[in-house]
Amino acid sequence: MTDTMINIARDFAKTPAGRVPTDGPNSGTRFRDELLVPALLAGGRVIIELDGTRGYGSSFLDEAFGTVVRSGTFSTEEMLDRIELHSQDPSLPLEIRSYFYWPRPGEGQPEGQSVH
Repeated sequence: MTDTMINIARDFAKTPAGRVPTDGPNSGTRFRDELLVPALLAGGRVIIELDGTRGYGSSFLDEAFGTVVRSGTFSTEEMLDRIELHSQDPSLPLEIRSYFYWPRPGEGQPEGQSVH
């Protein structure tokens, strides 16, 4: 297994924004489906360079990273073990890692889902 490097500004967009494709062409859904999940499925660590964009909205980050856990594709532990986040802004990796937890601290289980 080899590591995969994703530079969001170079490999995806300098202006990542929105949750779903109807929000625009650089949505969190598109990043997740086209880059993040395939890299995770390939095995190894996924190293993500976050610098070089014009910023990130919480809807993009939640959809790109949080949905991977909520959908059951990968667990919180797998995301923490396999994804390495690089940024000059130390708050950005912390925010992204917060989306790895489901339910998020202080929130209940979503309606219709049960804890086993």
